[in-house]
Amino acid sequence: MEKDTKTENELITDAMSATIVETAERIATVEGTQAVSVRRILTELGITNRVFYNRFRNADEVLELVYKSMVVRIRTRIVSEYDGTQDFFSYVMDVVERSLTTSYDTKLRCNQFLFENDSLSNGNYEWWTGEIKKLIDYARERDLIRDVDSEALAYSIWCFCRGYNADAVGRGLPREEAIEKFRYGFGFLLDGLKK
Repeated sequence: MEKDTKTENELITDAMSATIVETAERIATVEGTQAVSVRRILTELGITNRVFYNRFRNADEVLELVYKSMVVRIRTRIVSEYDGTQDFFSYVMDVVERSLTTSYDTKLRCNQFLFENDSLSNGNYEWWTGEIKKLIDYARERDLIRDVDSEALAYSIWCFCRGYNADAVGRGLPREEAIEKFRYGFGFLLDGLKK
């Protein structure tokens, strides 16, 4: 059977699949995604074309899994339920800073790849705006912020955070300086929401 005509169900998913993805992620992290190719993976692992193509159609398919893995790790490091023990606005600033720090570091390693996938991923957009909206709704229900359109504000915050991050990384702004300037600007946004 031709490698291009295999369906998802016919492709093997096993420990070698995971090893291929881990190898691609390591290459992308160290050298950038342009260095990830089927040939490079084969050489790194000492495997044959058949071993690779029994599991994946091409290097882009592997990079898609690398991207998804990075996104899950970023989300896991960032999101925690607000437990009410800390000032709500300090908690929000901490979440946003963790988001910036984690994605900033990740994007510095794989900038173009993550930016392109992030830009095209509706699921990622929906997840982030959903998480932001939860925080806005929490604050609204407890009368901590002015009455706002939660969806419009969630979208605006998403754009602010994402745009800031992309620009800071693109300009090569040192992480600490990026965080300091982000906290400054985002602090005004939070202050404007407070009752």
